[in-house]
Amino acid sequence: VQLQASGGGLVQAGGSLRLSCDASGRTFSYVGWFRQAPGKEREFVATMNWRGDRKPYADSVKGRFTISRDNVKNTVYLQMNRLKPEDTAVYYCAAGTGTSYTSSHYHLLGAYNYWGQGTLVTVSS
Repeated sequence: VQLQASGGGLVQAGGSLRLSCDASGRTFSYVGWFRQAPGKEREFVATMNWRGDRKPYADSVKGRFTISRDNVKNTVYLQMNRLKPEDTAVYYCAAGTGTSYTSSHYHLLGAYNYWGQGTLVTVSS
């Protein structure tokens, strides 16, 4: 199974972008988005369980980003609004098949079995 992320690009501060992730191929317990800025470690952005009733976000994006899913298309989205230069990073979608989905778990890279190739988001000031 290979996740395919797309939708990155160059946008001015205050603008919006929507990232997409093709998550077809199997059923996942939860999906997530992570990002990695130049010279920094990969960090958690948002996640969603497969039922869609739990959507935790990193504090840095809460209120600006929204994770969602289209069940028919098996696609996961990350709508990013009010973008800031510090949001500049390569964004990765990820999916997990584990049975544990708790606040001490879903923000960890190791909780996800499958990863996309990443899509670059650049926010200019």
